[in-house]
Amino acid sequence: MSVLISNTTSKRMITGFCFLILFGLIFAHPQSSSLVWGETPARTTKPDVKSSLNAANGQRMLDAIKYLASDELEGRGVTTRGINLAADYIVKEFKAAGLNVQSVKDSAFQKFTINTGSKLGPKNELQLTGPDHKSIPLVYDQGFRSCSFGGSGKFDAELAFCGYGIDAKDVKYSDYAGIDVKDKVVIIMRRTPQQGDKKSPFAGAHGISRYAALRYKVSTAFGKGAKAILFVNDIYSTRENKKEAQELEQDAVEDLITATENWEKATPKKQAAVDRELKKALNTVQQTRKRLKEGNFDVLMKFGYAGSGDGRSIPIAHISVEKCNQLFKEAGKPTLQELESSIDKGLKPQSFVLPEWKAKGEISVEQIKTEIKNVIGVLDGKGPHADETIVIGAHYDHVGLGGVGSLAPGSTDVHNGADDNASGTVALIELARRLASRKTPLPRRLVFIAFTGEERGLIGSAHYVKHPLFDIKNTVAMLNMDMVGRLTKDKLTVFGTGTAPRWKKLVEETGKEFDLKLSLKPEGFGPSDHSSFYGKQIPVLHLFTGTHSDYHRPSDDWDKINIPGMQRIVGFLEEITVATAENPDRPKYVKIKRPAATMRSGNRPYFGSIPDFGGEGPGYHISGASPGSPADKAGLKAGDTIIKMGKTKIDGLDDFDLALRMFSPGESVEVTVLRDGKRVKLTVKLGKPK
Repeated sequence: MSVLISNTTSKRMITGFCFLILFGLIFAHPQSSSLVWGETPARTTKPDVKSSLNAANGQRMLDAIKYLASDELEGRGVTTRGINLAADYIVKEFKAAGLNVQSVKDSAFQKFTINTGSKLGPKNELQLTGPDHKSIPLVYDQGFRSCSFGGSGKFDAELAFCGYGIDAKDVKYSDYAGIDVKDKVVIIMRRTPQQGDKKSPFAGAHGISRYAALRYKVSTAFGKGAKAILFVNDIYSTRENKKEAQELEQDAVEDLITATENWEKATPKKQAAVDRELKKALNTVQQTRKRLKEGNFDVLMKFGYAGSGDGRSIPIAHISVEKCNQLFKEAGKPTLQELESSIDKGLKPQSFVLPEWKAKGEISVEQIKTEIKNVIGVLDGKGPHADETIVIGAHYDHVGLGGVGSLAPGSTDVHNGADDNASGTVALIELARRLASRKTPLPRRLVFIAFTGEERGLIGSAHYVKHPLFDIKNTVAMLNMDMVGRLTKDKLTVFGTGTAPRWKKLVEETGKEFDLKLSLKPEGFGPSDHSSFYGKQIPVLHLFTGTHSDYHRPSDDWDKINIPGMQRIVGFLEEITVATAENPDRPKYVKIKRPAATMRSGNRPYFGSIPDFGGEGPGYHISGASPGSPADKAGLKAGDTIIKMGKTKIDGLDDFDLALRMFSPGESVEVTVLRDGKRVKLTVKLGKPK
């Protein structure tokens, strides 16, 4: 399960729990259910419940979840072999259920590519040139390194030093005050001023400031029009690196003394073990002393540090303190140490342009493209409404072996994703079996889609609504399941009940038949793939049994799945699907007049845009605006791409997020969007944080 945001995020980078914190999608936290098929349900089901708890079906569903959530499938991350195994399994099950699995160019797979990383390109060169043919060449891996989170490109532009690259209205500090960096290569120190001072306005929570983030610095420099960025380590951190090395050397010496004492006391039986211990301790001492002797505590970021970009950013490199100081000396400027000291002393920026000095070079960062695929099965309708479509969906990807999206920091274990979302995928397959086994075809077409890329930002569903298999205007409803495997105390949350007039009554009556205690959420934008369809003005329903302590962790495993609960949910959705398919009138789309109560924007002004994670090209792509929001009132529409906010250039979601922080609630800001290839300027009056 991912989280759709009403304001901004950071899924691709930006995902899962970060979105929950950033935008406050708050769900209940019920105790994890340990029910599996064969155990007693939490309550006895009434005899007239239409979805009988058939043992054979239940065992089939449990076996399917065991497979999809097995270690063999590697957590179904989009770059794993396991996700392709999952796709093959789903299409096999769709076919066995009786669906047409050849509707996408004689295949069930709707294929497309996304960026999943970056690698160093063939040409990475950099030199600093000045007056009178002066030149400071930089050797790769010694004087500089390219940064994976930047883009590719050549540059030959004037240099400017911009301190820490911070523009912070809240603390009345800006390294960009009084300096124009448009089309310049900017040199920026890492981290923040007054490090080590707990009273510093940049100390932040737990001593960490958002202004220290590399992404923040990149977005700010880009927004100011910089041509390229050269990061350099701050002097405080290099001193801390030296102190750490000295402490490690002392620890290594103490370990060596202990190992020597153990060696002297060792019995013949333990001699081999203490020999290894002594050798290891001696080697550690030699390594730490070698590092201290070399004295290089100015460590360049390794390529891959801080993740990858999307290929649209400006070129970024990390240069050594030595080369930076050589440049400043040649240009008649203070050293980095002196500049840092001056900034710390009075919290006054020390930025400047370096006249007649330029940075010339080329950075080459290649994006790693990965082919991913939605899995689609079709059940044709029969009758006058056969050309109308009901989409039924569930995403089948998860977060793989940890990393982005994981809530188990540092873990490389398989994140099995039994509830998220093997449960929804298996329920989708079971629902397809039930509906395909009907003797009489339904009046409308049913399109079953197992979406990919949901955990990275609803990518699969966003791709489908842009490239639908059947006319999106004739898609009358979208029904979605995401995390339906932990039914506890009969509680089921249903999103979207206000997106069509008929939904509330239909959902409530059907819920009673299946003894479900429903929590109804009227909003159409929410935490899963249904949001992509609601953005296209399609009524939606989304089923969800609640989050839990295993969410996005390796512990989300099959033994905690409530199979009888899943069977009831499948029966519940079957009834709703049949009722929707058989009703002569299509559900009428309703635009919810208020922002979703489960969405908030923290301390940012409220804007109300709905991101389009499948958008291509530079800018912040939106799939719509939350009804009644500042963005909606200003006239922003689905398909718009925000390229400028005030005077700040916008290249993506991160840029928009940071630009939004520069304004206050109630302030009006001019927003430039690309709409159908033309620039359109709109004025948005920002609201109070939600």
